[in-house]
Amino acid sequence: MTTKANKPLYIGLAGFGTVGGGLARLLVENADLVRRRAGRDIIVKKVLVRNLSKGRAVPLPETAELTDKPEVLLNDPEIDVLVELMGGIDAPRALINEALDRGKHIVTANKALLAEEGGELFRKAAEKNRILRYEASVAGAIPIVESLKESFTGNRISSLVGILNGTSNYILSEMTTNGLDFDVALRQAQELGYAEADPTLDIDGHDAAHKLTLLIRLAYGVHYPYTAMPVRGIRGLSAMDIRLAREFGYRIKLIAQVRERNENGVARLEAGVFPALVHHTLLLARVGGVYNAVRVDGNAAGSLFFHGRGAGDLPTAGAVLADLVAVARDEAPNNTGFAATELPRASIMPPEDWRSRYYVRLMVRDAPGVLRDVAGCMADEGVSLAQVIQKSDEGKGVPFVFMTHETTEHAMRAALQHTVDAGMLLEPAVYFRVLGGE
Repeated sequence: MTTKANKPLYIGLAGFGTVGGGLARLLVENADLVRRRAGRDIIVKKVLVRNLSKGRAVPLPETAELTDKPEVLLNDPEIDVLVELMGGIDAPRALINEALDRGKHIVTANKALLAEEGGELFRKAAEKNRILRYEASVAGAIPIVESLKESFTGNRISSLVGILNGTSNYILSEMTTNGLDFDVALRQAQELGYAEADPTLDIDGHDAAHKLTLLIRLAYGVHYPYTAMPVRGIRGLSAMDIRLAREFGYRIKLIAQVRERNENGVARLEAGVFPALVHHTLLLARVGGVYNAVRVDGNAAGSLFFHGRGAGDLPTAGAVLADLVAVARDEAPNNTGFAATELPRASIMPPEDWRSRYYVRLMVRDAPGVLRDVAGCMADEGVSLAQVIQKSDEGKGVPFVFMTHETTEHAMRAALQHTVDAGMLLEPAVYFRVLGGE
């Protein structure tokens, strides 16, 4: 006799690409372990794809029926869970909405959908008392979602900083280690399959921003609109800045960061994605290749560092499978980590008020008085220089490079505008925030 305790968990899988194929493989290879952990089998019953005749790198599970019609999956009352691995926003949103209406649980890796329109889906899941799990949406194999939902619940989190995009990290690692120019490193990443043919989401910082939006929700219990987040990527970053940063003892990384700032008793979040100089003594500076990392600082736990593979078939599929095991155990829904169905909007600190040290590179003419004139422009806005390097002529002028003491984004931009107005620059100024090594 089949009871709920030993009835298999049947899933409908939407998407059978890299991660979907990895999930199918793990369900076979780890079947005994899954059964021991979950107390029952997890079986793929239907697989939704766009093209029925397309060749598959991984064999379809023997139990599964292939379909290109969403209603075939949605109308099957035996399917307990929709696993959405399609990507995109519009079609997955419609599919997940309908699946929730049909009483199905959801497991997804879709960070873009959850970051941009997750509020509506989380509300509906709460109304239907359904599970909506998404460990695979952030940092691949790193269990950061579950850690923030469960393990950090006794902490007030002061900051979270991470490397959340493997493509950008690979490019920066190759530029740093092998001296490659940006375009060469990007092309190499594409040839190795680490970067898409259109790498916009990765190199312009939007993929990391989607992931940071989800982590903010989990860490602080607030809705930080993705559209309100300042995002700056690494497109066209110069090998000269990689080299000069190393002379100061830093590595340039694409950083996703949120910090809680308290001013006059008011707590506000400072969050964004941006290239930054990370001091070589920090673990984040040593994260190479396509790996991801997250550092979380809590008032009880102190600083904890997570590091691992941020993408790929099996790392991401393993996170999906962990979510499925949780559903198979009949765990109660805990979709955002907070009891409230409607999370409040974050109190946001404007980017111009952020405080940081800065790395600045100005291309100037090799003429007497440059240091005096630049220092004067900085002093007019209260920006003081901490370290200065003036290099020899490189064909387009002399790189005048300096590190500042802590200042605001507003003051930094205003000071650089003074150098433009004075006609000092031969090309636009380059400046990055600095993490660590204070």
